[in-house]
Amino acid sequence: MYSIKSHAKINTFLKITGHKDGYHTLISRFIKLHSLYDELQFVPASCNEFTIEGVADVEKKENSIYKAFIELNRHTGDLDLLNFFHEHKVVIKKNIPMQAGLGGGSSNAGAFLRLINDLCNLGLSKNELAAIGSNIGADVAFFVYDYDAANVTGFGEIVEPFEEDALEFELFFPQTKCDTRRVYRVFEENFLGKIEPQKYIHWMRMKTKDIIQEANSEARRLNDLYKAALKIYPKLEDETPKGWLFSGSGSTFFKLKD
Repeated sequence: MYSIKSHAKINTFLKITGHKDGYHTLISRFIKLHSLYDELQFVPASCNEFTIEGVADVEKKENSIYKAFIELNRHTGDLDLLNFFHEHKVVIKKNIPMQAGLGGGSSNAGAFLRLINDLCNLGLSKNELAAIGSNIGADVAFFVYDYDAANVTGFGEIVEPFEEDALEFELFFPQTKCDTRRVYRVFEENFLGKIEPQKYIHWMRMKTKDIIQEANSEARRLNDLYKAALKIYPKLEDETPKGWLFSGSGSTFFKLKD
């Protein structure tokens, strides 16, 4: 059995910069959460087809790991890759909540690409894996590079490591769950014309603590998508204690540990 940790992430800030070809561009600071992760395992088994266990709520063709397998196979055409998954199944031990804005699915895909690249000696660089990952989802490239912290721009495919002291966060999970596609769609319909990304470019040079302090710990200012989420799910604000910050497209909130 082979295994790898698939870590969650938070967005300490997220600003939409535009919209192109049906996708939104952004600037954001991603931080890996060392204390929260899924475990992805390759378990010996005789399989007639690519097999995933542990995520029954997601259809296989919609699963980010399956998409990663398809993209990797399309890119390499490596028979060792196909043969490996006739002899192994993928088993996921889920700890990252679904629809939480923590990148669980993207993290699973990124971890899958890194592990199978090593096991099957595919010889792909991190840049090549990240390019493959970007065809799967906007956050996958970050998880391929596996940085502790990074500035992420473009559609999510531009990932630049950011050096700062390790930070610890507390997480809060409200009862309301956010649908990422709905949040982005409502943002586009109601707020896209009001964006001012140039006002926040300097945040990419600042430490996370300083960014939060400059924003006066305001979720609306730090994360553009919070306004859209509230428009769809107004109960979010009532369910969440004051001083907590919104990650990604929701619905997880976070704050720095004292």
